[in-house]
Amino acid sequence: MNQNLFAILRDCFPADRARPAIVQPDGAEISYGELEAAAGRYANVLRRLGCEPGDRVAVQVDKSVEAVFLYLGCAQAGCVYLPLNVAYTADEVAYFLGDAAPTLFVCRPEAEASLKPVADKAGVANLMTLDAEGEGTLAEAARAASPDGEIHEAGEDDLAAILYTSGTTGRSKGAMLTHGNLSSNAITLRDLWGFREGDALLHALPIFHVHGLFVALNTSLANGSTIFFLPKFDADEVLRLMPKATVMMGVPTFYVRLLQHPGFTREAAAGMRLFISGSAPLLEETFREFEERTGMRILERYGMTEVGMATSNPYEEAPGRERRAGTVGFPLPGVEVRIADEDGKLLGRDEIGVLEMRGPNVFKGYWKMPEKTAEEFRDDGFFVSGDLAKIDADGYVHIVGRAKDLVISGGFNVYPKEIELVVDDIPGVGESAVIGLPHPDFGEAVTAVCTRAPGEEVDEAAVVTVCKQKLANFKVPKRVFFVEQLPRNTMGKVQKAELRKAYEETFKQS
Repeated sequence: MNQNLFAILRDCFPADRARPAIVQPDGAEISYGELEAAAGRYANVLRRLGCEPGDRVAVQVDKSVEAVFLYLGCAQAGCVYLPLNVAYTADEVAYFLGDAAPTLFVCRPEAEASLKPVADKAGVANLMTLDAEGEGTLAEAARAASPDGEIHEAGEDDLAAILYTSGTTGRSKGAMLTHGNLSSNAITLRDLWGFREGDALLHALPIFHVHGLFVALNTSLANGSTIFFLPKFDADEVLRLMPKATVMMGVPTFYVRLLQHPGFTREAAAGMRLFISGSAPLLEETFREFEERTGMRILERYGMTEVGMATSNPYEEAPGRERRAGTVGFPLPGVEVRIADEDGKLLGRDEIGVLEMRGPNVFKGYWKMPEKTAEEFRDDGFFVSGDLAKIDADGYVHIVGRAKDLVISGGFNVYPKEIELVVDDIPGVGESAVIGLPHPDFGEAVTAVCTRAPGEEVDEAAVVTVCKQKLANFKVPKRVFFVEQLPRNTMGKVQKAELRKAYEETFKQS
């Protein structure tokens, strides 16, 4: 059997290919038959460009249905899809292209002039464009192509995608996800979350990371569902479409903003079957306020780039297995989780340690980093997540902290070391420590605490200005504080916990 992700998803498409797959904000529908044909056209273009199975296709474009066609076409042709956040700067893109060595790079038309030299320097053979309206040189080529019905014969261990996740050293790591990783996760989530005939998904997430691309899209396509495809989250638009939908996946920020909207009532949510939250911790107060408002409990789950989804609160609730605030539920079917200390010694119930995972969802390793891959896996195949967690007496997993000081802001992972390297290089800055502080909208807000070099007068505005030039906007500190010296322990390590405590009220609403 062909283990190609596209082949598996296509087998799940409705027999009546006239049924709508994607509905755009203006009401325009793309049927499952049109989706399948479009994927074939993009696969045809990729093959004509010389993209062989296993070749990388790097994509930094706005969310559009054509971007979905390209993603599926890559899978069909056996190419490795490499999505990049549209907020990444040219400096950041240069690293990804140099490391992944893609055969094709697709960017926004307005970025072509600035990124072509970057692509040329990285030796990228082909540069094409695609915009938010589905126009550009790639779209033109696809419209002129005929659908290619050939689906590359892939094994479950063959690469389907590479997603870059930053490291504490500042160097991003390419997580290698296989056809088997993605298809097994999609089928498992479809079944676990009770997807059924007639389900329709509200999709307001970006499609350059695991949540919006693999969890939301793949799971819905594996059910033959209709997807209401919004370019971004807009509470008014979400509420307009909610009566037509049954499922919504979002980051906690989405639910906070819905609760702030006067139109979000119990009646507005009456037709919804399921609200799912992930990518960042959901505050218990949001969980409880949502239940009070709608009578429904948000289903919170846990995953990460390297494993897709690993745990979930129950869909079918029962005594002892209800959706519990502050937890991420139980391991998915086929997935094993455990808690261990830094040396790999297993810990008992309610003991806090590092969460480790094993299953068909766990990635193949880091691109061109065999030593780093070996460091992150135990000898028995368990992946060491780096997230601090505990498993309670009832078997619920609790994520209680993050090793390596990861900050999650608005659902995006922000690794402090990367920002610190930029801030420390600013004239006038002595040294910096970047932390995440509680924020009512973003979950956590990136914050920099700096010292000044002797005799210098650098200020907050100067630091923010440089960061905006060098970093994606979601990484730019929302506040910059200056101190005489950073708190350190006897080993000289900066005590970030002290900084978080000192500034924890910064973004609290009065």
